[in-house]
Amino acid sequence: MKKTDHDNNKFNYRQVTGKMLYLEKSTRPDISCAVHQCARFSANPKNKHAEAVKRIGRYLLGTQEKGLLMKPNQNGLECWVDASHASEWRSKTAINDSNTARSRMGYLIAYAGCPMHWASNMQTEIALSSTEAEYIALSQAMREVIPIMWLLNEAHEVGIPVTNQRPSVKCKVFEDNAGAIES
Repeated sequence: MKKTDHDNNKFNYRQVTGKMLYLEKSTRPDISCAVHQCARFSANPKNKHAEAVKRIGRYLLGTQEKGLLMKPNQNGLECWVDASHASEWRSKTAINDSNTARSRMGYLIAYAGCPMHWASNMQTEIALSSTEAEYIALSQAMREVIPIMWLLNEAHEVGIPVTNQRPSVKCKVFEDNAGAIES
């Protein structure tokens, strides 16, 4: 077995990263991006990756009293989406690693003001512009939102009280690209 850079560390990188992935999916969306970045290197982590995992652990330790605040309101269904076009692209490594051209995206879906689903991940296809990266992110988020809308409509039809009779979907795209703003 090939020795990795992190063999000197006294913890199992994959196991700790897996536990952090579980934590971010259940109650701590604030660590999503950082944990997903660390998880990408689980096959061959280096010392700098182990240091990043430890940094996340220290952050969690210092913020253990923090968490999601659930204060229901009458907002209905909302979705916030953002993408970062090829944020990891580096000219020195791009020739050997085409994955550096992938864009990162994230979205949060809330019902009655309470977060119910979130994601932060790399896009599966390579976007050729920041506008395209935003549209891909919107498409992925809507694939999650539309079934939730159907479920809310069904609940309303059978008499289960939902905050709005017709759920509204609000997608806020934070973008500095003129093409995405104009579309």
